[in-house]
Amino acid sequence: MADKPHMNLVFIGHVDHGKSTTVGRMLLDTGSIDSYVIEKFRKQAEEKGKATFEFAWVMDSLKEERERGVTIDVSHKRFDTDKYYFTIIDAPGHRDFVKNMITGTSQADAAVVVCSAIEGPQAQTKEHIFLAKTLGVKQIIMAINKMDAVKPAYNEASYNKAKDDVTNLLKAVGYKIDEIPFIPISAYKGDNCVKKSENMPWYKGDTLLDALNKLKQPTSTEGLALRLPIQDVYTITGIGTVPVGRVETGVLRPDMKVIFMPSNKVGEVKSIEMHHETLPMAKPGDNVGFNVRGIAKNDIKRGDVAGPVDNPPTVAKTFVAQIVVLNHPTAIPVGYTPVFHCHTAQVACTFIELQKKLDPKTGQVKEENPTFLKTGDVAIVKVMPTKPLVVEKAKDFPQLGRFAIRDMGQTVAAGMCIDVEKKEM
Repeated sequence: MADKPHMNLVFIGHVDHGKSTTVGRMLLDTGSIDSYVIEKFRKQAEEKGKATFEFAWVMDSLKEERERGVTIDVSHKRFDTDKYYFTIIDAPGHRDFVKNMITGTSQADAAVVVCSAIEGPQAQTKEHIFLAKTLGVKQIIMAINKMDAVKPAYNEASYNKAKDDVTNLLKAVGYKIDEIPFIPISAYKGDNCVKKSENMPWYKGDTLLDALNKLKQPTSTEGLALRLPIQDVYTITGIGTVPVGRVETGVLRPDMKVIFMPSNKVGEVKSIEMHHETLPMAKPGDNVGFNVRGIAKNDIKRGDVAGPVDNPPTVAKTFVAQIVVLNHPTAIPVGYTPVFHCHTAQVACTFIELQKKLDPKTGQVKEENPTFLKTGDVAIVKVMPTKPLVVEKAKDFPQLGRFAIRDMGQTVAAGMCIDVEKKEM
């Protein structure tokens, strides 16, 4: 399994721009799913009047599987290239993406942004690029999709227009354009996904597969202390309490004593399992279930974080964060209490100080102690969780220092923790 380096890849972009179809196409053309599966979906899709949805259903069928079953590898699909084995972490649909990105299951090493050449970038294209940047996704690949459907088909002008529009977005957020590959594709027809397209002789660059192989390997977080946010806790007959989650940093081994915070409960790891195989140890990026001695099911819950007894996860009394306001209908004053989604925890937190407003391009201070924040503002704020929450400084534990802020059914802001005032437990 681990003979190749592992990368977590997220597919993002506006609804209906072809994210799921691109994922399905990559899975098919890299041999990760069989063509008969696609053929079966094609027939079903046509019967339901949803022609062209066959690829998208690869991810959607997993969604049903996921809602029915209690497998440990939630909503993840793997595929291999010559260089990496990838876990794709998004399921189709805007809301799913946001939820996934936020619960921290998708601390993506890289993102493929899918943008339709027909409409060009839309509201969610923008929101997703912003989120990716704020949540620390450093590597991006731009796929300009639906080249088969522009008029005339596969023409270079349509690609250039979409590319220019997306370039402006990426620049505004602070991505370096010369580090981002732009690839004209048709996910539905397969152009430039895995094989070079003959329909676009004007394009001389890489295919999507080449670009994936050229991604840089993420730096290992194995040397850090263990941090494992809990997604679910099961009781399995004959085994006992089995928390499930993803190792974000450090290493989990059998016989380790771990403490779960903020529940403040200690247990001993008996065994570790991933994809129904027993593991001698779990490393960063592994989604595992592990059996713990000395812990009852009700002692711990989703949102707890497991760490070593001698270096427990930090529970915050207050913390200082840098945030970017993505989308707020009015203004954010002191006293505002939205829900923070940090790793697998969801806790309401109150803004107790608005310390500084920053210039998003330079990071310089624009205004000290602003009275409110609005959409587009980047700011340093101090917040107080309304109930115990584990959060770490992003520079020490990036995966536990990033969060999104949700209110009124949408993501209003995203950010990262700069400093934590510890709560005495």
